[in-house]
Amino acid sequence: MGFTHFDEKGKAIMVDVTEKRDTVREATATGKITVNEEVFRAVKEGTAGKGDVLGVATTAGIMGAKRTSDLIPMCHILPITKCKVEFEMVESELAIYCNCTVRVTGKTGVEMEALTGASVALLTVYDMCKAMDKKMEIGEIYLVRKSGGKSGLINNGYKKERKEGEK
Repeated sequence: MGFTHFDEKGKAIMVDVTEKRDTVREATATGKITVNEEVFRAVKEGTAGKGDVLGVATTAGIMGAKRTSDLIPMCHILPITKCKVEFEMVESELAIYCNCTVRVTGKTGVEMEALTGASVALLTVYDMCKAMDKKMEIGEIYLVRKSGGKSGLINNGYKKERKEGEK
């Protein structure tokens, strides 16, 4: 299958999904931020100077997923029916993992929305904690799973088993 975001002359286009039928589509993306011990403790204990870091990051992730089409030029505007952002703190890695699951009933998938939601949530953790740690690293952002549409179920799984439990 070739690239679908280009016309016959090689110009960028938004894919025409008019003829596709609506199906329930869901996607989950994950990512992580590694932090220093001070940040890990502050987030875990709720003592960060800017407030409830994971609460704000959850809201930011949901907002990011909802605004994906404003950020990624060829993404369709989607009527998202579910967006769930969850965090897992793994002390042995000084890492905070984020999972973002997005669902829609529509003609196109929500992979980009899930990836954007996870990314924005992790960026929010960074923003709220940067005064305590200038060396935080965001990474390992990828699509874990998608379902619905022509390709059906795609399960990428978690690439790295988490030491304190797998989601």
